[in-house]
Amino acid sequence: MAAWRSIEAPAARVAFLGLGTMGGAMAANLLAAGYRLALFSRTRAKAAALEAAGACWHDSPAEAAREADAVCLCLPDTPDVEGALFGPAGAAGTLRPGAVVVDFSTVSAEASRGWAARLAEQGVGFLDSPVSGGPQGAKEATLTCFVGGEPAVFAAALPLLRAVGRTITHLGPVGAGQTGKSANQIIVTATMLAIGEGFALARKAGIDPKALREALMGGSARSFVLENHARRVVEDDRTVGFRAGLMAKDLRLAVAAAASLGVVAPGAAAASQWLAMLEAAGRGGEDVSALVRLASEWSGAG
Repeated sequence: MAAWRSIEAPAARVAFLGLGTMGGAMAANLLAAGYRLALFSRTRAKAAALEAAGACWHDSPAEAAREADAVCLCLPDTPDVEGALFGPAGAAGTLRPGAVVVDFSTVSAEASRGWAARLAEQGVGFLDSPVSGGPQGAKEATLTCFVGGEPAVFAAALPLLRAVGRTITHLGPVGAGQTGKSANQIIVTATMLAIGEGFALARKAGIDPKALREALMGGSARSFVLENHARRVVEDDRTVGFRAGLMAKDLRLAVAAAASLGVVAPGAAAASQWLAMLEAAGRGGEDVSALVRLASEWSGAG
């Protein structure tokens, strides 16, 4: 078994693969924490600010991962992570024994377990650590990390995780992190649907949803979703943070996980179908708060 070294700045080299809205902010926090950072993304322009701050660009995941103590990934979907790790220029080909892969992507738990087994054959540790908290949480390093993996690997990666997140919870073996994130997405989207129905009721009855939200914020219905996503709806703020299409992918994963475990999850199924309707209508690029608007739109309440 490999001896897992604590991944601490400034000694540790970290490769970061995927510099989208979330990944770019997380990479910036690792750089600010003092880590020596190597970068790869499909679009080099996204790395410009990080390069200017001292990070090094590489032309492939394999080159970014060479000599790395840890490789972090934040990519859209399961096939993207598979390619970045095991594709023709994948990171797995250059990783040294004792290195750790931390996957911040929201992907398949089953695939995560397969990747961990393949990496273990070359003495490389693996953590699935999908995150919650959105773009703002990524910028402020206040993300919630749902972590699955061996306890010794988790302990080694904890300094790195603390550079990007505030609530970091080891939930169990590889795959547990993805399952925890699926639970989170079920709860968030079911709450969005409930708020959307409440707002539709208010509008049809002639009540201002903004006033209703203020009232609800003082009672037991208060939640992060009511505080943030519902605020965007009543203020008609359509700025895109987390895309509805990505949430649709997350719910497909959640529904599949529930089915594989024999869990009755009508809330997850309903949210998945509403998100699928958004995608079918060409609205997958909208912010996920569009889910709150749907009941009012379908009820003829605006």
